Amino acid sequence: MNQKEIENVISLEPFDRYKYFVKKIADLEVFYSLVDTNENYVLSDLDGNRLMPLWSDKEFAELCKVSGWEDYNIKELDLDDLENQIIDFIVDEECLINVFPVYDRTGFVVNLQEFTRDLNEELKKF
Repeated sequence: MNQKEIENVISLEPFDRYKYFVKKIADLEVFYSLVDTNENYVLSDLDGNRLMPLWSDKEFAELCKVSGWEDYNIKELDLDDLENQIIDFIVDEECLINVFPVYDRTGFVVNLQEFTRDLNEELKKF
């Protein structure tokens, strides 16, 4: 991914980054999050809601390793991980999905049902 593409995508509004994210993972079937050294997923808090950040490319996840997230590692995930691990984690932790935060700004926040609906609709196109 080149710098121009990165700049174009991070300049999008949160909902447009969300649509980009859904299309990209439907196509490539991979996405990224952050974990600590024990492989625990990073969660943030917004207005009393726990948020799990997800990105379409590791370059975007790298941009968010700021404001206390510098020591977290980027973890590549695929659709099997989503089905077998991430969905259960989100349910167990009662968190929302923070799709595509940029630097220390929140991305598009969506619940699991909305996210899986949108992703399944996009996957039908491939």
